Amino acid sequence: MNDPTQAPETERDVMEYDVITVGAGPAGLAFAIRLKQLDPEINVCVIEKGATVGAHILSGAVIETGPLDELLPGWRDNPPPVCVDAKEDEFWLLSKDGGRKLPVPPGMNNHGNVIVSLGAMCAWLAPQAEALGVDVFPGFAAAETLHDEDGAVTGVRIGDMGVAKDGSHKPGYTQGIDIKAKVTVLAEGARGHLTKRLVKRFALDAESDPQGYSIGIKELWQVPEERTSPGKIVHSFGWPADKSTYGGSFIYHLDKGRIAIGYVTGLDYEDPEYRPWEAFQQFKHHPMVKPLLEGGEIISAGARAIVTGGYQSLPRVEMPGALLIGDTAGLLNVPKVKGTHQAIRSGMLAAEHLAANALSPKGFDAKLRDSAVMAELKSVRNIKPGFKKGLWMGILNAGWETITGGRSPWTLKNRADWSSLEKLAEYEAPDRGWVDRDLAPRDRLAGVYFAATDHDEDQPVHLIVHDTSICVERCTVEYGNPCTRFCPAGVYEMVEDEGGRRLQINAANCVHCKTCDIKDPYEIITWVTPEGGAGPNYQNL
Repeated sequence: MNDPTQAPETERDVMEYDVITVGAGPAGLAFAIRLKQLDPEINVCVIEKGATVGAHILSGAVIETGPLDELLPGWRDNPPPVCVDAKEDEFWLLSKDGGRKLPVPPGMNNHGNVIVSLGAMCAWLAPQAEALGVDVFPGFAAAETLHDEDGAVTGVRIGDMGVAKDGSHKPGYTQGIDIKAKVTVLAEGARGHLTKRLVKRFALDAESDPQGYSIGIKELWQVPEERTSPGKIVHSFGWPADKSTYGGSFIYHLDKGRIAIGYVTGLDYEDPEYRPWEAFQQFKHHPMVKPLLEGGEIISAGARAIVTGGYQSLPRVEMPGALLIGDTAGLLNVPKVKGTHQAIRSGMLAAEHLAANALSPKGFDAKLRDSAVMAELKSVRNIKPGFKKGLWMGILNAGWETITGGRSPWTLKNRADWSSLEKLAEYEAPDRGWVDRDLAPRDRLAGVYFAATDHDEDQPVHLIVHDTSICVERCTVEYGNPCTRFCPAGVYEMVEDEGGRRLQINAANCVHCKTCDIKDPYEIITWVTPEGGAGPNYQNL
C-alpha cells in the first residue's frame, strides 16, 4: 500500500553548467574567480550549504597574502571587513601557573601577513566572483554526487527541502534539483561528506596514509579596547594539554576591542575521557589569559575540524569528472597554522589546469604534486607526526626538521585518528590540574547559543549512527561513550529511562564540525548534510 504522506518520485529539475564548485570557502571562490578571469565564457556556479556565504566558515585566521595578491592585485584598496596587519608575534610554552616565552619558530613569523575573519573574507570574495559572472547559491546543500554509466562524476543532487523526521513530506516540501556539469570541483573543507564517499569509491587514498585531523574551537570576544594591541599574535602550547596530547592555542588581537581566541586539539589523542571543549575553557582561565577576557563578552563561538595529515596523507586529487582542492584535499600547513594561502593557491592552480585542458581533470594530481603547494607540505611533513613520541621529542624533531628544511631521508607515518583512542581499562589518565572556572560560556549548550546554530527539529537526523547497540553494549564499557565528550556541542547524550540505557542524538545542536565522523572508535557515525541553510551562523569567525 502506498504511503499517502509520501509524494511519488518525479523527474527532477536540472540545471547545467560547465563547472560546478561545491563549497564557497577560499578554495572554491578563488577557483571560480580565477577560472572566469582566464575564460569568461565558461559557465561556473558555486553552491554553499550555509544560509549565507561565510556562515559555516571558521578559522584562526592569519593569512599569507601572496596568492591573494596574485588573484586580486587591487584587493587592499577594498579589503575584507575584518583585516588587521600582523605586527607582533609571541610564542609561549605554558605551565598551569605561568609560562616561558620562546623564540618564534621561523614558520610562525607573521611579518607581512594579515589577520582576518575567514567567514567575512569569503562573504567579501563572493560578490567579486559574481561580478565576473559566477552564479553563487548559498543554502544549496549537495546531498550526493551524480554519475554516468561509466561511474564518472557528472554533477551533484541538491538535498530535498521540507522532509519530516519520519521521511514524510511536509506542506512546504520542495524536491532538490540536479546540477550537472562537465567537471565538479570539491571544495567542501575538512572531511567533506561528498569527498569522503568519492575517496572510497575511487580509492583515492590507496597510496597515502590515513588523513589526520584536529578540532579547532574558537570564540570572538569584545573587551575594553585598552587591553588590545591590534595586530598582536600569540601562540602557545603546553598546558592544559598533557605531554602526550597535541594541542595549542591562538590569541589574535583585532581592531575595535575584539579578540579572536581559540584552541586546537589533535584528534589523534589517546585519552578516552579527554574533552577538547573543556581544554579550551581551561586555557581561557590561565593566569596569563583570563585578565584579557574578564569583564568582556562573547560575540560568536564555534568549532570546526582542521585537516592536518599533510604530505603523506594527501589522496589522489583527481578522478573522472571531478577534482579536490583546498582543505578537502588536505593542504593545510600544520606548523605554520595556516591553510588559506594553500587553499587559494590550489584553487587557482585547478582553474589554470582546467582552462588549459578543455575542462578535463586528468593530470591535475601530477600538476598539484609538482607545485609550490606540495613543496611546502613536503618540507614540514614530519613535524606533527613527531609529537606522537611525546612533547619533548616532538620539539626536538621539529627543530631538526626546521634546520634541515625537511630534507630528512624518512617520512613519518600517520594513522587514523579513530584508532588512537585507548580503552578505559588500558589507560591511566594524567592529572591535568584543571581548574574551577567562571568565564562564559559555562557549558557546551551555552557555546551552541553563541554559534547561532539553527536546524528544523522536524527533519531527518543528519548524524547517522549505524548500530546504536554498540553504543550501549560495547562502547559504554570499553570507552565510556567518548562521543559525549569529544563533541563540542553536546549532540550525543547517553540517557537512562524506562526503556533502559540509550543514545540520544541532539542533532539541532550540531555546529557541523565533523569531529564525530572522525574520532568515533567504531567508525559507525556518518555525518551527512542537513537541509540547505541549516547549521551555524558564525559572525566574523
